[in-house]
Amino acid sequence: MEMEIYFDGNKKVNTKLNGQIIKTDQPLQGGGEGSAPSPFDLFLASIGTCAGIYVKGFCDQRGLSSDGIKLIQRMNFNHETRLIDKIDLEIQVPKDFPEKYKEAVINSANLCTVKKHLQNPPKFEVYTKTI
Repeated sequence: MEMEIYFDGNKKVNTKLNGQIIKTDQPLQGGGEGSAPSPFDLFLASIGTCAGIYVKGFCDQRGLSSDGIKLIQRMNFNHETRLIDKIDLEIQVPKDFPEKYKEAVINSANLCTVKKHLQNPPKFEVYTKTI
């Protein structure tokens, strides 16, 4: 798998991936234009949306409607380390959601590939190449 990351003016840094462009920008207070999510915001969003696709798949496989289901992601920022130190994912289900599936839908959200990569992070190697 390969991505091409390129600069698009001011603080905009974009990625070409599978024929699509993923745009990022920094917020105004970071010197950007705020025209797109920041890379870190996309990273955080990937956690919730990944869990969401597993929840959606769980419902689809069982013929359960996903209407009215949503995930709320809350991040705790540690001011000492200046890092997020806790992420909560709340799966909100409608009143008619079957009780017998509540624990199982949590288990499905926990299958998220992004979360698994955070729990077992890849090794990073950064280098330059003259072209």
